[in-house]
Amino acid sequence: MNALNAAWSALPSYAQSTVITLVLSVVLIISVALLTLWERKLIGWIQMRIGPNRVTLFGFAAGLGQPFADVIKLLIKEVVVPVRANKVLFALAPALTLIPAFAAWAVVPLAPNYAIANVDAGLLYVLSLTSLGVYGIILAGWSSNSKYAFLGAMRSAAQLVAYEIAMGFALVGVLMAAGSLNLGTIIARQHGGPLAWNWFWLLPMLLVYFISGLAEINRAPFDVAEGESEIVAGFHVEFSGMAFALFFLAEYANMILVSALTSVFFLGGWLSPFEGYPLIGASFLALPGTHWLVLKIFVLLCLMLWLRATFPRYRYDQIMRLGWKVLIPVTLVWIAVETVMLTFKIGPWKA
Repeated sequence: MNALNAAWSALPSYAQSTVITLVLSVVLIISVALLTLWERKLIGWIQMRIGPNRVTLFGFAAGLGQPFADVIKLLIKEVVVPVRANKVLFALAPALTLIPAFAAWAVVPLAPNYAIANVDAGLLYVLSLTSLGVYGIILAGWSSNSKYAFLGAMRSAAQLVAYEIAMGFALVGVLMAAGSLNLGTIIARQHGGPLAWNWFWLLPMLLVYFISGLAEINRAPFDVAEGESEIVAGFHVEFSGMAFALFFLAEYANMILVSALTSVFFLGGWLSPFEGYPLIGASFLALPGTHWLVLKIFVLLCLMLWLRATFPRYRYDQIMRLGWKVLIPVTLVWIAVETVMLTFKIGPWKA
């Protein structure tokens, strides 16, 4: 172990970052596969049915092999390109949707005092990258030369404008509370236990950010860009095989990303929920670490799946009304409230 640590320390910083990036990418891809299985199982339990239980993995764990069977099926299917499609943009669109979902992890603090790139403008970087994914959807709809795909792309573009503003204002509240754009600093400012986390003082911002995140990644009940009951399959109606798999991978990778960012901004990131409790003391439960971040991400993912199983898809006009007339005014009001709290040193900003 000492030799391994010495060899790791001897590597230049760019080599360490490259290795960690590759490991994180593999972990994310495997997590996406397992998340698809967990979604089917959880929604099956909610709807009082079994879920996947046929495809085994090496002869045991019924249903565990389902995600891998789906991957193999998508890999061997033919990628059909419409005759009148813009072939360059058609091929570029899935990658443009997937790359931001992975690139944003570069500044996410995975453990105390560690991120792949510990940059001071991390929050701005995340906000910029999470806005890029929708351009892949717009290009997919336009390049397909299909009316259904184009309608899905236009819906997604309008949804982006409405909810990106609300999401940005919610992050303004986080920036005001932390006084920094660095994600590690944002977590560090939440020390002191669950009541010192941003969720307690910025609860409306948390709700707005989480709802806007669902809308940004077109998850139910905000999946009008896909709208199977209205426009066949929306923006990716003409995609098949591996091209479709990239859109599928991007959606679930974005779910994990939104959950991670929500944990970082509002739920203390890798901080322990038992921090500051005298009875817990300095035991393992009070120690910060990656395991707490993973647990918070898992809980938020379960909440996303619960929402999908509970709420029907909103109409297009309902989505626009929620974004423009509810979420944006809520963030503006709470920014004013937070300004008063900061001015008079109320709450966690006493010192």
